Amino acid sequence: MLCRCAAGVRKQLFTTILLLYIQMCMYMAFVFLLRLLTMSASFWVYSGLLVASNVFMTFAWYGHLKYGPNLALPGVVLLSWFIAFFEYSILVPATRYGYQFFSVTQMKVMQEVVTLVVFVPFAVLLVGEKLRWNHLWAALCLVGAVYFAFKK
Repeated sequence: MLCRCAAGVRKQLFTTILLLYIQMCMYMAFVFLLRLLTMSASFWVYSGLLVASNVFMTFAWYGHLKYGPNLALPGVVLLSWFIAFFEYSILVPATRYGYQFFSVTQMKVMQEVVTLVVFVPFAVLLVGEKLRWNHLWAALCLVGAVYFAFKK
């Protein structure tokens, strides 16, 4: 009887902590979205360049899994380098532009968020990966990372 009661209390405590964590993440996401709406044009220009470069990066790193599984490795490497050239051609100027407005830490956190924003649809739609709940929790942790990186 005592073990069942303790297990029930642990489960209820875990559920309560999980709900508090979800509420905290939702609050941080809401605050972040409000800040996004008030960001200057520099934020949107930099973000747009990051998205463009990440599309190239995602295809350079992972496109061969879908479109070239039968290609020899040296050919895949050369093709990936060719695609990555365009990614760098966008990312390097974007980084120089973004550094006028953001710290290096803020730019890196933004880069990671944009990478997942581009990668997740690629993984689901083109590669056929399934989304799971732990992907949502990981995304919420990234929202927290963005919040703390931009907190003054």
